[in-house]
Amino acid sequence: MSKLGDSVRVSITVETNRSLNLPIHYNHVLQGLIYNQLEPNLATWLHGSAYNFDKRSFKMFTFSRLFGQFQFDKKTRRIQFSGPVSFKLASHHSDILASFAEHLLKCEYLELGANKVFVRGVEILKPPKPDYKKPIKIKTLSPITTYSTFTKPDGKKLTHYYNPQEKDWSEMLVSNLARKANALDWQDQAIEALKDAYIKPLNIRDKDKKIVKYKKHVIQAWMGLYIVNLPQAFFELAYDVGLGSKNAQGFGMVEVI
Repeated sequence: MSKLGDSVRVSITVETNRSLNLPIHYNHVLQGLIYNQLEPNLATWLHGSAYNFDKRSFKMFTFSRLFGQFQFDKKTRRIQFSGPVSFKLASHHSDILASFAEHLLKCEYLELGANKVFVRGVEILKPPKPDYKKPIKIKTLSPITTYSTFTKPDGKKLTHYYNPQEKDWSEMLVSNLARKANALDWQDQAIEALKDAYIKPLNIRDKDKKIVKYKKHVIQAWMGLYIVNLPQAFFELAYDVGLGSKNAQGFGMVEVI
């Protein structure tokens, strides 16, 4: 395996002796596997405060969906993978990737839900080098979600999930990146560079909308293609930690087309 160096993500391939059977909404299962492979003190820190700004905590990592051949059973609401299955993990915090990769190579097997899986490959992925002077095309590896929470007159809270066609979509994503930069103690001058930034949809279709259940929460999110105009430092941050909210729950991972 290559050294991590300046790499911002790893790709993990696993197999099982039987088919891999998971609930259709498996984000929390995959997240659990990731946390379980981290050094205990690091996992505890991530579970707790991690990086904070404006009463929010940022874990500064994200992961993709599972990739592989699968069948969906509508009756049981479960998904069954056959053959090798892979996913990607990215982080701004190199210790997360290093700890995860190290534990993977030491384990005889992993538990993914009720499945015993075996690691078949850990690949270090080099960061892209796009032309930052031009808008960059990206595609999602896990859906992007961004939202606002309002308090109604009766005191109940209402969550509005934005869709890519709404005017506030881009502004919400850029503001989220600014908060992440603040949590990392970036200088104000760097954050001011976001004034002309945007993340716009590119031919988004109805089927790109995903309804994801994470434990007891129902989350609206969007797959698809997007055009982004970001300063290099912020593009690299988005690439490392994901766009939008709930990145550590498996949302907002993107790659360059």
